[in-house]
Amino acid sequence: MKDLKALIYDVPDFPKPGIVFKDITPVIQDAEAFNLVIDLMAEVARRYSPDRVAAIESRGFIFGAALARELRTGFSLIRKKGKLPRPTLSLRAPNEYAVEYFEAHLDSIQPGERVIMVDDLIATGSSAISAIELVQKLGGRPVAFVALVELTFLEGVKKITEAHAEVPVFTLVKF
Repeated sequence: MKDLKALIYDVPDFPKPGIVFKDITPVIQDAEAFNLVIDLMAEVARRYSPDRVAAIESRGFIFGAALARELRTGFSLIRKKGKLPRPTLSLRAPNEYAVEYFEAHLDSIQPGERVIMVDDLIATGSSAISAIELVQKLGGRPVAFVALVELTFLEGVKKITEAHAEVPVFTLVKF
């Protein structure tokens, strides 16, 4: 099995000084690694019988779209404010770098749909918490959250679990 952790590079001082960015593009570029990630995410997702996959902008879209295809479900976008063309629901989404807003189309999730949430990385957990709340406000039922990378020292998974104990969180690689 491919060593996913070995394919993730540290990029110091990006996007700003003091931040060590985890570059996951080598995982995506490597066919075996990328397919392994989608297979592992699908293995988790199938336990929850999802109706839909929702992913967070922008790197989460890469994994979310492939996962939705694998599961044969619909795919919903959670984007930063002002990026979606039709009527949206907006939610304040503070993250590690700034206060932002997440949006999703009003019709992107149907009431009662079981939704697997996807992102590339969990740092402080704030983006995941906001995305879960947005899906709930749209009437969806977040049944699990899955990400490629977890930065354990920031305790993001703990914060997500404290905010949303009903949503189990899974990560494939821990730093």
